[in-house]
Amino acid sequence: MILPADLRLRLAAAFVAVALVSQLSGLAPALCAAALALTLFALDRQALPWRRLLHLEAFLLLLFLTLPFTIEGRAVVSLGPLSASAEGLARAAVLAGKVTASVLLIALLIGGQEPLHLGRALAGLGLPEPLVRLFVTTARYVGVIGAEARRLHDAMRARGFRARSNLHTWRSYGYLVGMLLVRALERADRVEDAMRLRGFTGRYPRAPLPAPARADWAGAALITGAAALILVWDKL
Repeated sequence: MILPADLRLRLAAAFVAVALVSQLSGLAPALCAAALALTLFALDRQALPWRRLLHLEAFLLLLFLTLPFTIEGRAVVSLGPLSASAEGLARAAVLAGKVTASVLLIALLIGGQEPLHLGRALAGLGLPEPLVRLFVTTARYVGVIGAEARRLHDAMRARGFRARSNLHTWRSYGYLVGMLLVRALERADRVEDAMRLRGFTGRYPRAPLPAPARADWAGAALITGAAALILVWDKL
């Protein structure tokens, strides 16, 4: 197994690797980073997150529809007064490769992890307790708030609401957001009271994490080292 089993090293490797990949400026290194991320998926025998990738590539398609027409350079396609440049196409391809590689690395290293486990790993990396607590509670209750928003929207539709481009629609959505904030604050107060009744003092009780194994250090070093080598190649 190439990937580190220790979640702390996974988080650190993901952060460092994505930070290095974001500095790439050449097309070949960016595509190499994306190919490396796909190779890691194959070696770890994990299924690719196709749904997430489809959403991502649909968004990146906008880059190929806009950047070639906004960056000056050698024209390759002309549509009336507009001309698509080769430099713009290359820039869009570089961004697509970098973003795809970053999303694949994050999905591979920390995708599917429980928020509580991620919170323990973040605390083990030395992050301040308020930030860890904010992350854990946000990840825990974002689905609850989303479900509340869907219930409120269904209630609006049951009363005959139909979204249109008029003042009534925007006012209705404003009321929806306001009611959602009010209910979120009420739920936050109830959750805080329940936690205090259970003896919460501002810090989650956690057992100390064991030291990472040598294989975990080697896996994290392999991922970050490969990203660093690609960056060095890009800057040569």
